[in-house]
Amino acid sequence: MSLYFRLPKAAGFVVFLCLTVPGWLHAQGDDGTAKVAGPDPSNAGVLPVPQNPPEGQQPEKQDKRVFGVFPNYRTTDGTVDFRPISPMQKLAIGLKDSFDWPVYPVAGAFAALYQNENQNPSFGQGMKGYSRRYGTALADQVIGNMMTESFMPTLLHEDPRYFRIGSRRHSKAYRTGYALSRIFVTRTDSGGRRFNFSEWVGNAAGVAISNAYYPDTRTASDSIERLGIACATDAFSQVMKEFWPDVKHWLFHRHDALNAPLLSETPAEAK
Repeated sequence: MSLYFRLPKAAGFVVFLCLTVPGWLHAQGDDGTAKVAGPDPSNAGVLPVPQNPPEGQQPEKQDKRVFGVFPNYRTTDGTVDFRPISPMQKLAIGLKDSFDWPVYPVAGAFAALYQNENQNPSFGQGMKGYSRRYGTALADQVIGNMMTESFMPTLLHEDPRYFRIGSRRHSKAYRTGYALSRIFVTRTDSGGRRFNFSEWVGNAAGVAISNAYYPDTRTASDSIERLGIACATDAFSQVMKEFWPDVKHWLFHRHDALNAPLLSETPAEAK
């Protein structure tokens, strides 16, 4: 889900990602797993991300929304064997993320924020100004989602899904770095890994299109800032997707047994 937070402080987060994540990636193997050293250097190796769940354990079910609000249609279990999705499935992911009901109140909230800060002053104030800001905030989300999750992944043969690794074999720090790094690394339709062109080219295309309806922010620096903030927002949303099941378990299942069913499971599925 792409949201353009046009706030100056967010640019610092983008710089932080660009400086720290490449170094973190360098410490990984080609398969995205962390290198670990044993007592004997000759035993140093790589802990692979498991390709199948433990015997008797089903693939983890993913909630359709994070915190019950933010669309989460492109998260999948990264511990099971990779299976590519079709162009129609990529289109469906983008459409669901773009037109699910929470998109509309979120756009309204950001329109109110932009109105209060008088961003794009040519839009004016009052209901007319708010309506224009609401429309452009909604357009930002729809265009960003469709570009990064549907159109570019289809054209570039990349997979738009977020492959959650969970807590079975990884620390919180590793999972945080992994989630943030997915704006730089993606899977291809063949299952390989490469630079996430869909994320950056897709958001760049969205920013270019947005220049048509943002008359006050069409400079190169404004466009670069919007691109960086859009990608940083996607990185943050992936951290939420990675840890949301943990947060949900802490909130709702703290006193349950470890094998308690997820909230998304029906009673029949939990048996």
